[in-house]
Amino acid sequence: MTTTERPVPRWAYRLAHAIPFLALPSGLWRLGLVFGSSMGLLDTNGQAAALGGAGGKLYVIFLTVFSELVALTALGLVSRWGEIAPRWIPFIGGRRVHPYAAIVPAVLGSLCLIAIWTFAFRDVFTDDFIQFSSPAWKALMLACYLPLNLWGPALLVVTWAYYRRRVSALAVAV
Repeated sequence: MTTTERPVPRWAYRLAHAIPFLALPSGLWRLGLVFGSSMGLLDTNGQAAALGGAGGKLYVIFLTVFSELVALTALGLVSRWGEIAPRWIPFIGGRRVHPYAAIVPAVLGSLCLIAIWTFAFRDVFTDDFIQFSSPAWKALMLACYLPLNLWGPALLVVTWAYYRRRVSALAVAV
């Protein structure tokens, strides 16, 4: 097992490993749509909603896989490959990762996630939210999607730990 140059705080390591699990429940919920369940969603006519066609199903599968892969990038902030690029990556493989090459996208991604999920849940407790066939279906959807509200802040905190470990260490060393 390779280690990082400076020790990663245990809390940051655990939080980075928890981030993919924040995205997982919503992905599993969406896969229910792919496999033919309405997941309690109602269309504008009050009928059970259905995911349309192969294109819609492929999109939902792509979105689910993509979301999980993006969530997994948080592991780079607590791993050796967040300091030295893996050799298999063209052009940069084996080179040191400049700290801000990880910090800037992680902070921007965090802020985008916070904005996206704050906006998405703005009407959750009003009649303007998505219509469901029962309160139980709505509760299930909320239980699966509410963890996404923690993704942005968690990534921001792990990024702060990365900054402290990589950038603050450089300032002390100079």
